[in-house]
Amino acid sequence: MKKYSYLLLAASLAFGCEQSGTTLLITEGSDLSVSSPFESKLAKGAADTFRVHLEKGALASGFADQVSVDVVVKVLGPEGQLLHEFDSPARGPEPFQFTSEGGVYKIVVTPFQEGEGDYVMMLDRVEAVAATKEGRIDQLMRFALGADEAVPGATVAVVKDGKVVFSKGYGYANLEYDIKNSPTTIFHVASVSKQFTGFAIAMLADQGKVSMDDDIRKYLPEMNDFGKKITLSHLVHHTSGLRDQWSLLALAGWRLDDVITREQVLRLIFNQKELNFEPGEEMLYCNTGFTLLAEIVSRVTGQSFAEWTKTNMFEPLGMKNTLFYDDHEKIVKGRAYSYYKNDQGELKKSVLSYANVGATSLFTTVDDLALWAVNFENVSVGNDNVMKMMDERYILNKGDTMGYGFGQGIGSYKGLVNKTHGGADAGYRTFINRFPEQHFSVIVFSNLASFNPGNIAYQIADIYLADQLAEAPPKTSEAPPAGDQPKEAFETSSVVLSEYTGRFYSAELETAYTLEVVNDTLVAHHQRHDDIKLTIKQKDGFSSSAWWTGNIDFTRNSSNAIDGFKVSAGRVRNVAFEKQ
Repeated sequence: MKKYSYLLLAASLAFGCEQSGTTLLITEGSDLSVSSPFESKLAKGAADTFRVHLEKGALASGFADQVSVDVVVKVLGPEGQLLHEFDSPARGPEPFQFTSEGGVYKIVVTPFQEGEGDYVMMLDRVEAVAATKEGRIDQLMRFALGADEAVPGATVAVVKDGKVVFSKGYGYANLEYDIKNSPTTIFHVASVSKQFTGFAIAMLADQGKVSMDDDIRKYLPEMNDFGKKITLSHLVHHTSGLRDQWSLLALAGWRLDDVITREQVLRLIFNQKELNFEPGEEMLYCNTGFTLLAEIVSRVTGQSFAEWTKTNMFEPLGMKNTLFYDDHEKIVKGRAYSYYKNDQGELKKSVLSYANVGATSLFTTVDDLALWAVNFENVSVGNDNVMKMMDERYILNKGDTMGYGFGQGIGSYKGLVNKTHGGADAGYRTFINRFPEQHFSVIVFSNLASFNPGNIAYQIADIYLADQLAEAPPKTSEAPPAGDQPKEAFETSSVVLSEYTGRFYSAELETAYTLEVVNDTLVAHHQRHDDIKLTIKQKDGFSSSAWWTGNIDFTRNSSNAIDGFKVSAGRVRNVAFEKQ
């Protein structure tokens, strides 16, 4: 590692050496000092360790700028225990922050997976922890968003004992018109929508209008008969085996900033030919299931999902700024628009034109979502039976119990029962964090793609629930077990890439890819996507440069000639393409 003058970067994140009126400084013997960046190159499997000696009550923040390598930043306490692990964007700054109890802390930087390349380490701020809870939230948000206030930002609400005890907006909802975020700014909350869809289906089940054990084809006869019963319960617990709609759309040629309507999504879903796995065998997060649940609510009630939820959920709770956005041309006053930073650090609009609901597309505010959180404790919409269903965790066919209810993750945090859900679409990042036994909730929305709302929500919980939280068990980095050696690389010298060329068509997706060799690389062309480079990993098996094509495994006929391939990418498995 070498210290060097990285003035442009330091200026662009100019926190300087402000100490908030205190004399809290890093003591001698530290490897880092405020605003003095270090440049380093990481090799595969390597690690850089920086020692930072801090006084008690110091709040330190910084980042590892990922110039050409995706890194993971870990903070170890004075006893060597793992306190925090930070791994968010693959490009740009990887921020970190921690509070000192006094002593020598270690900041360890490792490459993600098998990466290698350059990064820059910067400790940009050391200051005293604020004296008030509100001040500490402001510190957290300043750390998360940077010194420049003219950026997209976030809104935060904290709910305790049925009342909002803190709510505030940070940064801008709209950069073009200089409109700031506030607690009444309306956000697209992405997958946080799912618990509202789960609640809606639970209400209908409680009323006897549906049964969670019903075959979904009772309500959706257009669905393919897979020879296995898929129930409403499978849909709401992500155990249906259905392929995920976003992966299918991308694979079929859609860009996720296209206009994507309910009708388009349903046509694609109804044309699925195979399942990822048999219903109930696994839990694999699946947006498709919640789109279908919203459609079932609509068909059973005779109303659009947006209309039914407005009448039966939002209006009774007084959620005046909440709606399911099923019309991409609809005007919504007071909404935030979403943004991201490109590889050069420039802010860009992140376009979203969804007109489909259930898995996503709830528009709401942190103040309205506070009313939603309170309803779990003081029930005015729903009843005890509905609330019991919301906490119902699925038991797989093999007997394992999953930690997911009707649109909410169910677990624990530092000894306390914890129920959460996050969301991410375009540049929107959202999180709701409930602690039911403490009658406490944190809600964080952002319109900046690099923002991590879950991290902030848990740190706010640490502030308010400090006297009730158990110490997290020490975490240590373990070496791989003996004998766990990396596999030998596949020998590619005998591979004839031209053997894999041609046009390949999927009847399920009604789309085709043309494969050809370009500069000794197998490349897949699609009329609506940029070219996709394929890299051979094993016999007839390739990885790809696009998330929606993931891994491609070629198939052969009885004459040993290539006759097609199957695509597996995250939430879809073995989508078949035939060679034409």
